[in-house]
Amino acid sequence: MTMTETEYQHPLMAAYWKQLNSGFPQVKEVFEDCMAEALAVLNREELSEYLDAASFLGRMGRGVEPILTFLEEWPSVAKALGGSALPMVMQAIHAMHKSPNGKAITPFLQTLAAVARRQHSQDALQHYLDIALDLMARTTGSIHGHHTTFPSPGLPEFYQQAPFLLSNLSMAGLKNWVEYGIRNYGNHPERQQDYFSLQSADSRAVLQRERHGTLFADVERKLDLYLRALWQDSDHLVPYSTAFDELRKPIPYYDQLGIRVPDVFDDAGEIAGLDRYRAVLAHMVGHRRYTSAQIADNWSPFQRMAVEFFEDCRIETLLCREYPGLRRIFLALHPKPVETACDPETTSCLRHRLAMLSRALLDPDHGYTDPALLDFVQRFHAALAAGESSTSEIAGLALSYVAKTRRQSDQFAKIHFDDTVIDYRDDNRQMWKFIEEGDEEEAFDAERKIEPGEELKGLPPRHYPEWDYHSQTYRPDWASVYEALHPSGNAAKIDQLLQKHDALAKRLKRLLDLLKPQDKVRIRYQEEGSELDLDVAIRSLIDFKGGATPDPRINMSHRTSGRDIAVMLLLDLSESLNEKAAGSEQTILELSQEAVSLLAWAIEKLGDPFAIAGFHSNTRHDVRYLHVKGYSEHWNDEVKARLAAMQAGYSTRMGAAMRHAAHYLGARPSDKKLMLILTDGQPSDVDAQDERLLIEDARQAVKELDREGIFTYCISLDPKADEYVSDIFGRQYTVVDNIQRLPEKLPELFMALTK
Repeated sequence: MTMTETEYQHPLMAAYWKQLNSGFPQVKEVFEDCMAEALAVLNREELSEYLDAASFLGRMGRGVEPILTFLEEWPSVAKALGGSALPMVMQAIHAMHKSPNGKAITPFLQTLAAVARRQHSQDALQHYLDIALDLMARTTGSIHGHHTTFPSPGLPEFYQQAPFLLSNLSMAGLKNWVEYGIRNYGNHPERQQDYFSLQSADSRAVLQRERHGTLFADVERKLDLYLRALWQDSDHLVPYSTAFDELRKPIPYYDQLGIRVPDVFDDAGEIAGLDRYRAVLAHMVGHRRYTSAQIADNWSPFQRMAVEFFEDCRIETLLCREYPGLRRIFLALHPKPVETACDPETTSCLRHRLAMLSRALLDPDHGYTDPALLDFVQRFHAALAAGESSTSEIAGLALSYVAKTRRQSDQFAKIHFDDTVIDYRDDNRQMWKFIEEGDEEEAFDAERKIEPGEELKGLPPRHYPEWDYHSQTYRPDWASVYEALHPSGNAAKIDQLLQKHDALAKRLKRLLDLLKPQDKVRIRYQEEGSELDLDVAIRSLIDFKGGATPDPRINMSHRTSGRDIAVMLLLDLSESLNEKAAGSEQTILELSQEAVSLLAWAIEKLGDPFAIAGFHSNTRHDVRYLHVKGYSEHWNDEVKARLAAMQAGYSTRMGAAMRHAAHYLGARPSDKKLMLILTDGQPSDVDAQDERLLIEDARQAVKELDREGIFTYCISLDPKADEYVSDIFGRQYTVVDNIQRLPEKLPELFMALTK
């Protein structure tokens, strides 16, 4: 039947359904879930555009897939890039719809979210769309010169492979890879299809050829941690591509929207691409710490250039004082101009002189002999000897240098550029402010305005695949896991729980003493050993004197008897833990806190390295992973305070949490690795309509961990767990029917597993 807005009780949802104006029953089934996700990330105007765009996709005459995919995927794209990216996406969809390539719209939308998460900016997404539309325009053609046109054979395949391609190539590499396919197979539909689906040998060969350098997307988390740990800076990192500006290659910079860096860095000699990123970020952090903006209206371009060179050297000198190892990286990346390379009679040597001076200010072994250069190097270091100096002081020194070294030839049109580009330095836009702002000046000092629906998170998310049991394939980059340190509460609460179970603790201690590893164990009755076993030797001597055949096994040796086990305790913190336990006034969460406290105390007594983490989820886009205890931490008041503050909420996306926990457990050097999952229900989430979907994904995660040498074991508090838990964990589970006995059962179960 025709569905109308009256089927929705909530008037706002009814209005949204009316605006969508869709007659597909499949859309009706997921509409409320899609809108709940969209409302979390889109403002009112973007929400209206979202519904209008979906309505258009439903009226295209290409079935339910385009509108259904768009409704489900666009909130993820908007969360990654902002809702204002919709017009450029719709422009691309309109272009495909008007051409014979309408069938490519669905694969385009299906992979758009994964592509957006690799791009980080709307500019990068526009470059991706430009590449795709260029492919479409140049491979859509006529058959043997007739008027009948055929769609681009490679376009749908390109969209399907786009997430994989962008995980291996920079934007420039992707452009070159596509260009090769167009150039060589533009007139061969079947071979073109093989190329863009990565089936042909030359397709893979060109992919390997274009793979180079260190991709920003692969080291984003490392760089974010580097900024936070070493520099106490947490601004957003936004990559840009150098492939689309042929006239003026973009260089690093920062503004009120974040820190901009290239999407790929090749190794530079002995300096790896990751260290080049670190040098760029360190230099910009130096400006953010030490540089104050100067009024530029009354200074010439030459003067401003000199001030920038001097200020760059000042902040790098200060950075090297804090971390001396940076000097090696800076000098390896800084060009060393030859002193006689520029002819001042025919060429402007201003850049050449400043590059030499910059090198000399950083390198005590520069080897230059110019008297003016040596004079200002000495004056520069004298200015910084007493402290940090300031931007205005160093600017005065730079203006003096310009006045003393200015030449008439500096005005020549021919400029010496060789060995003058210092590519790890930013463009210094933050150094200048203008009394009279022109169109070219940006409001650098303006506070950043967070768009409605935008949430600034801590660490960047880690994306994990999710198993689709229908197609027996992984959905790439499907679940986004955000990790954070669990907030702290009152550690005394945990001490009170341990006192409550004092009698149980004493009984456990006797068992623990039996399990505790001994340093040495004797192995007796050895013919060869490290020392003589006196008891056996004397008995053998008596036998020999008495005429009997003596026992030759009169030696003994020793072996170390130790446990080499690393443990990860993963706690399900979903909303259902707030329910009262059967026959008890306590909630399941409170009983879990007691059990985990006793288990942590027991493992600490045994000396096994262990970590504790909790998880819950609110759709695949927001899986929260909370660190309660790390492997390097002891069972102390800080850890107890985090455990005391545990709260339950949201849903249970178990597979993503297990994969993330395995990321840490798998890095441990222990011989045996045990992951204990404490849960009170089956895997589920609000965006998973098929209840088997997340059960099968958790089952697949268990298989993955088993291949990595991680033993998983589930302690389920769900009385109905027998219906599904064996599907996930096989025989590696225990169902605790009487939840009130959990504090007793959990430590005993652990000791049984590890004795």
